[in-house]
Amino acid sequence: MDFKFTEENLSRIESVRKKYPDSKAALMPVLYIAQEQNGYITREVMDEVALVLGIKAVDVLGVATFYTMYHTSPVGKYHLQVCTNVSCMLKGGYEMLEETVKKLGIGVNEVTPDGKFSIEEVECMGSCGTAPMMAVNNDYFENLTKEKLNEILDSLK
Repeated sequence: MDFKFTEENLSRIESVRKKYPDSKAALMPVLYIAQEQNGYITREVMDEVALVLGIKAVDVLGVATFYTMYHTSPVGKYHLQVCTNVSCMLKGGYEMLEETVKKLGIGVNEVTPDGKFSIEEVECMGSCGTAPMMAVNNDYFENLTKEKLNEILDSLK
């Protein structure tokens, strides 16, 4: 796959770059633009981001694979991230993950055949005081119970 930014996105990237003292500081917002255009971030996308920003590809790889908001494989229309870190684990995070897998009929890091849902197990998402929690795309759902989880999933179908 050969990835190139659209002219419109190159213009957006240039606007973003102007906000920062050097190109490396613009990496996170530029990765968002890349993900928005391609749907997820492949190695080819990372190479193009590095080229456009004039930074090392390894720096792009480090950021794209560290943060959970960047996807390095295809995700569903509704990308579910279930936290199983310590606070969530102690309050039922694994049970929420198991219920999600059971309800949707796919495993962790899989996408439903219709492309509607994907599930990811993640580490801390910064909501420890309201554990267990799950994110659906950019929306957080906290203090989950199996009932609340099922209501959320049913509302997305």
